[in-house]
Amino acid sequence: MPAITYEIIHQDKNTNARAGILHTPHGSFLTPIFMPVGTKATVKGVSPEELKDLGARIVLSNTYHLFLRPGAELVREAGGLHKFMHWDGGILTDSGGFQVFSLGELRKIKEEGVTFRSHIDGSKQFLSPEVSMEVQMALGADIVMAFDECIPYPADYEYAKESTARTARWARRSKDAMTANNQGLFGIVQGGMYEDLRRQSAKELVEMDFPGYAVGGLSVGEPKELMYEMLQVSTSELPENKARYLMGVGTPDYFIESVMRGIDMFDCVFPTRVARNGMAMTHTGRIVIKNACYEHDHNVLEENCDCYACRNGYTRSYIRHLFRSDEMFGLRLLTLHNLRFLQIFMKEMREVILEDKFLEFRTNFYVNNPNLQPKQ
Repeated sequence: MPAITYEIIHQDKNTNARAGILHTPHGSFLTPIFMPVGTKATVKGVSPEELKDLGARIVLSNTYHLFLRPGAELVREAGGLHKFMHWDGGILTDSGGFQVFSLGELRKIKEEGVTFRSHIDGSKQFLSPEVSMEVQMALGADIVMAFDECIPYPADYEYAKESTARTARWARRSKDAMTANNQGLFGIVQGGMYEDLRRQSAKELVEMDFPGYAVGGLSVGEPKELMYEMLQVSTSELPENKARYLMGVGTPDYFIESVMRGIDMFDCVFPTRVARNGMAMTHTGRIVIKNACYEHDHNVLEENCDCYACRNGYTRSYIRHLFRSDEMFGLRLLTLHNLRFLQIFMKEMREVILEDKFLEFRTNFYVNNPNLQPKQ
């Protein structure tokens, strides 16, 4: 029995949106699902117990950061990432590729892998498909990602073609190097903003028969409409009986458009990062809590929200005061709210898919958020 399997429960009759169950060694999880990001083996400011209370069941940690600090062998010594971070739910680790390629001039790409300078101490480091798999096996995540190159935007066709071909070769090497039978390896579709390269990438990965597939290299600065077009192309080539994961996307409009195109899984630092900067997510748009209009606003962040902040009556006025006073509690309240908001949003999408009402849900969302409506 494979470590990771996906089961479709129902597909919306009007769209490609689907509700399913992702089965992993550390539990089975309803999809569509949002995975909070615990980059360095912790979701910033939130305990594992609080994550469970929020409804989170699977989190993402970052291979690049854990490779540099504290090191994969220390995590292995601790019994793996689950024990190290005191989390008994699911864990997905990315390959480290995106972070390495984000280093720009600090890295050098060759067929063997990528040489780069650590952002921590400037030391020379090397990551390859084989090293990434070795690190991810030591970390012991349920789902691990093939080593790939995230193509920047914009990128000319020849560069994108060369990079896409290399990503396919690296995917094969990743699969050959992955020997742990209690982990599931996902391939990552690349191809930049070129339809033929996206189709080629997806088809080559499908031939390798991964237990799941991610779509990478999107939401990297391209227009929304182009992103949706490339996402549609990518998912159209992927098998229906495998999980589909869109990497690095974390806002409700992207969730709706991506689920409508057949995506099951998401992760992003957005909800926690903007919370630390004073932004709350709600069904009718974003609240920038530092704005003066909230000084005398004694309402909770969102009515009918059951997050810790809202159900206990912490008001916009009070949270604004905490931010203006540089009090950590304010950051935590918004972080807990945003993470819970996304869990609620995912639950709502699952429910409307089961009822074949996804398009109605989408329409109502844009009525409340007209500025997010995609261009036709």
